[in-house]
Amino acid sequence: MKYKILIFSLLCGSGMCLLLACGHGKKHATPKKKQIVANIRQLDEVVKESITERLSAIQDNDGLMEDSLPAFRPEALQEFYKEKENASRWSKDGVPNAAAATMIDAIKQAEDVGLLPAHYHEPALNTAWEQLSNDPAAKKDAAMWARMDVMLTDAFMRMASDLRFGAAPRDSVTLKADSLFTNAQLTAKLHQALEQGEVTTLLHDLEPTHPGYVALKEGIRTFREKYAGYHWDTLPLNYTDTPAFRLLVVDRLVQSGHLDTTGKEIDSALIKTGVKAFQKEFNIYPDGVPGRRTVTALNRSAHDWLMQAAVNLDRWRKLPDTLPRQYIMVNLPGYTLQVVDSGEVKLESRVIVGTPRTRTPILNSYMTNFMLFPYWRVPYSIVFKEMLPAIKKDVGYLAAKNLEVIDASGNAVDPYTIDWSKLSKGHFPYVLRQMDGLDNSLGIMKFNFRNKYSVYLHDTNNRGLFKNSMRAMSHGCVRVQQWDSLAQYLVSSPDTANHRGDSIRAWIDREEKRQVDLTRRVPIYLRYFTAEGKEGTLVFYDDIYAEDKVVRKQMGL
Repeated sequence: MKYKILIFSLLCGSGMCLLLACGHGKKHATPKKKQIVANIRQLDEVVKESITERLSAIQDNDGLMEDSLPAFRPEALQEFYKEKENASRWSKDGVPNAAAATMIDAIKQAEDVGLLPAHYHEPALNTAWEQLSNDPAAKKDAAMWARMDVMLTDAFMRMASDLRFGAAPRDSVTLKADSLFTNAQLTAKLHQALEQGEVTTLLHDLEPTHPGYVALKEGIRTFREKYAGYHWDTLPLNYTDTPAFRLLVVDRLVQSGHLDTTGKEIDSALIKTGVKAFQKEFNIYPDGVPGRRTVTALNRSAHDWLMQAAVNLDRWRKLPDTLPRQYIMVNLPGYTLQVVDSGEVKLESRVIVGTPRTRTPILNSYMTNFMLFPYWRVPYSIVFKEMLPAIKKDVGYLAAKNLEVIDASGNAVDPYTIDWSKLSKGHFPYVLRQMDGLDNSLGIMKFNFRNKYSVYLHDTNNRGLFKNSMRAMSHGCVRVQQWDSLAQYLVSSPDTANHRGDSIRAWIDREEKRQVDLTRRVPIYLRYFTAEGKEGTLVFYDDIYAEDKVVRKQMGL
């Protein structure tokens, strides 16, 4: 008897192991792909059952939907359909409601607002919509109606959120107070759209109204229209046959409409004309030479350029609904500073920003004061990387750079009394300070705003660099070409300062060291926009810090 019990136990145990082994991987529910009803009057009831089946499958499959895309907010889907016992919300008796067609159109046109249609079930929805519109037999397929219904709901929720808060994750400089809709807010907005019979107005109202955003959208629209249906060949970055390469360049320029060779002799002048036309459109220095940078740009597809613009629409969505009446905006890749007052650009200036190795940070702050003839306290990163090795070779380097050595007590020290060979990153009890004057790296003026990176705006003693088209060349601070105009603006506003502009100029003439405190702090935003809209067209800037690559990956572009 004991042996029989033992054998039974072993068999049961083996059976249990087999059962566990079979169930080790989670069982994925698969909704029925087709459910044809005999009578159209039965359709809505079967659609309800099919929706229930699909919602259950989403829950069982960790939020994954039938087209292998994850549901945006599975719990919001469940709550929305639960209100009417999983009944269809986008159709009735085999007829789609008015809102359904507008949602399909919104998905098809998603690229106009910097989004990808594929992220909103476009392939599956388009197939279902075509079949339900044109195939009488498909109209009796409850599974297809249910599939379209759930996907339309999920697409609306995702698109509403992406337009309001951006598709990329919230970052450290996002200024919106909220970063997501609650489930109740999402379902309420969908109810509103369904009651209105269209989704377009509601989705549009979720977008920013900033002029920069609107202009960028317009640029995207015209760019898409211009290059719709265009395709072009790629060019080799390395070549040995120059005449053959020149012919390839001509073909490529003709393909994108930058060169017309009809009845013309193909010579160097003609090629230069076409290359310049392309360079001007894509904001590359127009030298007419198809160098490596130009060829790399020529090889990019129209879609790739549009995705660069899309990233920047997403950055606008991270800003608050309304910006302050008065603020300073620095666009790092665009190498520009703008002072905006009551929606009007009062001042625009070229700037120089940090190199890719010494990046200017993206941040939000407030301008507190500016200083005339400031000292420059050299950051230790520069001391150890650049200056200390030079000083050890020749102490005269300090005098040549107008630098003085300050000890811990704040006293100036004769550099020739110091044994520089014993100083290093681990032991350096001094501060190097560049004395004021026209030779100072900060120039005549320095603008201060609070931040943890110790960066600021300032003039420079090397003003010729503002002529360069590529101006990522500082150690992290922002050099401003129109520093005098910026100071004059700050003191001319009764809201910010109690000094007069002629006082500032008199102090400069006398080379007086002064600090001008602002009575009202002026917001300053250091931002990263690699595309903007101007006069209905797109203007592109280099992705100097490779930030676009990061955001494109986050957005799945």
